[in-house]
Amino acid sequence: MAITGRAAAVALAGVLVVLAVRNWLAVVAVAAVLLAGIAADLLLAAAIRPLVMTRSGDTRVRLGETATVTLAIVNPSRRALRAVIRDAWPPSAGAAPRHANATIPGRGQATLTMNLKPTRRGDRTAASVTVRSHGPLGLAARQGRRTVPWTVRALPPFRSRRHLPEKLARLRELDGMHRSLIRGQGSEFDSLREYVPGDDVRSIDWRGTARHQDVLVRTWRPERDRRILVVLDTGRTAAGRVGDAPRLDSSMDAALLLAALAARAGDRIDLIAFDRRIRARVLAAPRTDVLRAFTSAMAPLEAELIESDSGAMASAILTLARQRCLVVLLTDLNPAALTEGLLPHLPVLASRHVLVLGAVADPRLDALAGGRGEAAAVYGAAAAERARAERARVAAQLRQRGVTVVDASPERLPPALADAYLDLKAAGRL
Repeated sequence: MAITGRAAAVALAGVLVVLAVRNWLAVVAVAAVLLAGIAADLLLAAAIRPLVMTRSGDTRVRLGETATVTLAIVNPSRRALRAVIRDAWPPSAGAAPRHANATIPGRGQATLTMNLKPTRRGDRTAASVTVRSHGPLGLAARQGRRTVPWTVRALPPFRSRRHLPEKLARLRELDGMHRSLIRGQGSEFDSLREYVPGDDVRSIDWRGTARHQDVLVRTWRPERDRRILVVLDTGRTAAGRVGDAPRLDSSMDAALLLAALAARAGDRIDLIAFDRRIRARVLAAPRTDVLRAFTSAMAPLEAELIESDSGAMASAILTLARQRCLVVLLTDLNPAALTEGLLPHLPVLASRHVLVLGAVADPRLDALAGGRGEAAAVYGAAAAERARAERARVAAQLRQRGVTVVDASPERLPPALADAYLDLKAAGRL
């Protein structure tokens, strides 16, 4: 039960009457009238329990875009429902409107549309639907709460999509320069040719030989697709904010651009998110579906406030990638974490795979390094220079061990990582 503002106004008017009359009978009369009106409203208001509620609409939306979820309410009773309806969602779902007035005739139905504009990645689940059914006098209302499940997954925004046409143009240029059909060992059938001494007898095509006078052998085309394994570090360093977003979000943006480019190039790209265990994985997704699989797997990820286990990460990489491939590790160039964690495992990884490390650099270091004039600015500049020197030292150590290092700001990391991938393809290292 809920008492409305109209009931409060009637009570206030009754107080004025009592003050004017100054009689106990007036108090009893005003109270009786008010209680009778409230009781009548409660008796005549439509019941809430019989209502049937269902949802429909979007289940996925990118950050910055709007999803629409519809709530359908069926009133099976004969009484008309005059109600205020509140469809509650978490604050980060960005739901609007917060309240809606609805009048549903007896044995009728109505639909309410909720617009969601999430401000954070992840799953946003509807909390509850609160219905306040008013009586004809508007003095009181029945109130009930129902749970109508629905979840909308907020996906990474993929802001680096604007760089994709440029990278695809370069990919087509490389494809035109290096496309060649090299006949030899492989798995893609190329053509038939006459047998010459020294050919493997297992390559003889007996059906083709039976149709011709000469012995024919099959020739094969070497595989053109390559495998890429993207490793997202979800440890504590990924939680640090650079600009308006955590490092993890910037790494996700770079991974999405790389996935879109690699899928167009015909390469197979997989993903794991790791700190001390695998938090998410995308393995052997179809090329036409790889971008959707990446965004869906990344959406609920959050950085864990724990130190990543580099040994376990290296073991997971070697387990999942048994053949030589490109391993792209998206982490931070943190001197302490890399020196004690990743560097001891690099020899094994570098001997088995081609390694690329992508890191999100903080552009504020460049601004601080130029500070002069005041003592605080000079100290800040010294600290920034020291931090940059430490990152450069760790990057140099990684390059000496054969690792390609891409250290760039959040806006520059996705295209820079895509360029590193294309450079490796152009050099024939993939």
